This record gives sequence, C-alpha cells and structure tokens, in this order.
Amino acid sequence: MFKIWAKVLKNDKIKKQYVLEKSGVMDYSLFFEYVREICENLDIPTPVIIKTHIFNYAKYNVLRFKKDDFVENIDFDKLVLENAFI
Repeated sequence: MFKIWAKVLKNDKIKKQYVLEKSGVMDYSLFFEYVREICENLDIPTPVIIKTHIFNYAKYNVLRFKKDDFVENIDFDKLVLENAFI
C-alpha cells in the first residue's frame, strides 16, 4: 500500500489537501493516472508531467508543481505531492 499526500498551497498556506491511497506497490508508469485522480478530487487542473517530475518524486519523495507546469490558469501558487509513508 502507498499513499500520496497532495497539498494545494497559496501564500505558503494549505488551501486544499487530499490523500490518495492505493493497495500494492507504486507503479511509476501509472504516475500520470495517480496525479489525474488527485487533481480530479481536488477540483483543479492536471499539470503537465514530464519524465523529470517522475524521477524527482522517486528520488526525493516530494514533487512541487508551479504555475508554469499547468496549461490552464490556476488560482494557487503550487501543488505539492509527498510520499506519505505508512
């Protein structure tokens, strides 16, 4: 089982949060689907995901999406994904 804690931040304050819980081991080939599901539950646009994002999450257990990572306009400063260890 793994968990991803997602936080929507504006002015360094959490405006929304969501924890994605899945059974089994994280499959990085499905990382976009995980992020899409998180964004759908937070009711925000899905960011553009590149290979570097996935590598950084795998290596550092945290990923920060800024305004430049979104195609659509957003009303927050960043989306932060953290590996929520059990």
